[in-house]
Amino acid sequence: MRRDVFQAIADPTRREIISLIAHQSLTPNLVADKFNMSRQAISKHMQILTECGLLTLNIQGREYYYSIQPKKLNEVYEWLEPLRELWDKRFNQLDQLLENKTTPKNQKL
Repeated sequence: MRRDVFQAIADPTRREIISLIAHQSLTPNLVADKFNMSRQAISKHMQILTECGLLTLNIQGREYYYSIQPKKLNEVYEWLEPLRELWDKRFNQLDQLLENKTTPKNQKL
């Protein structure tokens, strides 16, 4: 089953795995050491991240190293960006409204 990026980042454990691997390629054992769960559970999370294209696997000898594929996160950025712009606009309007309410009308700035 092919998963999408949004399914992958919906889980907090997977978001933390992404953060860890963003700094350097890691083996599943090194990732599992950072969590209070089994290596099998971490492997399942990493499998999901790999299926959606956020991680890639590089085999070096007997070791499996996972690396981040940050371009895949562009899907999230492109979805969020219009919402961020909308909320920035709304917060700016709220700031303006609050500024107008707290400044007395007869006092000049």
